[in-house]
Amino acid sequence: MKTSILFCLAIVILYSCQSTKSVSQDSMIDDTVLKQKANELATEFLITDGHVDLPYRLKVRNFKLEKEYLGIPIETTNGDFDYVRAKKGGLDAPFMSIYLPANRQEEKGASKKLADSLINMVEGIAAAHSDKFVMAHTADDCMKVFEKGLIALPMGMENGSGLEDDISNVQYFNDRGISYITLTHSRDNLICDSSYDTTGTWGGLSPYGKEVVKEMNRVGVMVDISHVSDETFYDVMKITKVPVIASHSPCRKFTPDFERNMSDEMIRRLGENGGVIQINFGSSFLDREVQKNLNASRRELRKLMEERNLSFGDEQAMEVIRQFQKDNPVLLSDVEMVANHVDHVVKVAGVDHVGFGSDFDGVGDTLPTGLKDVSQFPNLIYVLLKKGYSEEDIEKICYKNVFRVWRAVDQYALRS
Repeated sequence: MKTSILFCLAIVILYSCQSTKSVSQDSMIDDTVLKQKANELATEFLITDGHVDLPYRLKVRNFKLEKEYLGIPIETTNGDFDYVRAKKGGLDAPFMSIYLPANRQEEKGASKKLADSLINMVEGIAAAHSDKFVMAHTADDCMKVFEKGLIALPMGMENGSGLEDDISNVQYFNDRGISYITLTHSRDNLICDSSYDTTGTWGGLSPYGKEVVKEMNRVGVMVDISHVSDETFYDVMKITKVPVIASHSPCRKFTPDFERNMSDEMIRRLGENGGVIQINFGSSFLDREVQKNLNASRRELRKLMEERNLSFGDEQAMEVIRQFQKDNPVLLSDVEMVANHVDHVVKVAGVDHVGFGSDFDGVGDTLPTGLKDVSQFPNLIYVLLKKGYSEEDIEKICYKNVFRVWRAVDQYALRS
C-alpha cells in the first residue's frame, strides 16, 4: 500500500515538474515573441519624441560642422542621440529642443539671439547630412520624411523668453520652423509663471502672455505647458481655442510634491481639451524615491563644496564633483516606471492623450534603466505590449496623438 502511494506521489511530482517547465518555456517563448514584435512595431510605426536637447548639448560643447568632429550626431558615444542609434530604436521625428536658459532673460535680445543660433545649427545638420536628416515643419512633412526612410527634424522652443517683449516674434519663429513653444522654463518670464519659481510674478499668465497664447493659436504654433505653474496651466485652458501639449512632463501622482509634473486634475483637463502629455524619461521626474535620493545627494555635495570653499563653476571643483558622483551613484528608475506613467494617463484621460517626450540629452545621467538612449524605444514598446496595449493603442502613443494635435493647430491657423 505504501509503495503504491509513494509511486502515485512520484508521478504527481514528475508531472508537476514537467508542467512547470512547460509553463516556464511557454513564458520564455511568449517573451521572445513580444520582444520581436516590439522591434517590428518600432520600425513599422513612426515614432516621435516631443523633446530632445541635442542642439544645446552640441552648443555648449563648441559644435562645429566638420565631419570629423565627434559632436556631429551620426555615430558617437557622446550624449543620448545620434543617427545610428535613432535608426536602431525606430525614432523618426525627434523634436529638436531650442532650449533657452532662464539666465538669458536678464539681457535684452540674448534669448532671441541664442534661439536663432540653435535653429541655424539644426538647419546646418540637416544640410550637411541631407541623406539622413530633413527639416520638418508639419506633421505631414514628418510622414513624408518617414516614408523616405530618413529622420525628420521638427523643432520646439523651450522657453518663450525667445519672443522677448515683441509678439510679432511668434510669427517670426513659426516662419523659422518652430512648431511649439514651451511658455517658460525654470523662472517666471514676461509670459507667465514657472513651476520652479516661487515668486508668482503674474499669478499665472501675464497680460502679455494671454496675448501670446492667442497669437500662437492664430499663427499655428502649439502651446506647450511643460514647466508652467498650475495657475498658468489653467489660464491657458481658459484661453486656447485648440488642443495643447505638455512636451516632456510625467504624472504628479508618482511625485506628489513636484509641481513640475502634472496632477490628475490637470491631465483630465488636458484630455478634455484634446491635448497630449508626453512622458519625460528622467528618473527624478518619474519616481519620488529617486527624487528624494537626488535631493539628499545634492545637499551633501553642496555641503562638501562649501567646506572646500568651492563653487560649482570653479575649474577645481570638477574633480571633486566627479569623485562625489563616483562615490555616490544615483538611484535610477526603469523603463517599467515610464510605462506606469503612460498607463496612468490612459486611466485618467484615455489612450488618445499620451505620448513620448524623453528629454534625451537634457537629463544627464538620470535616464532610467532600459531607456538610456534613443536606440531603446523598443524596450518601452515591449513593456506596453506586456501590459496588454494593442498595436492600435501603441501607434497612437508613438505618434498619432501628437500629430492629431499638431494638425488641429495648423488647421485652426488656416481658418483664422
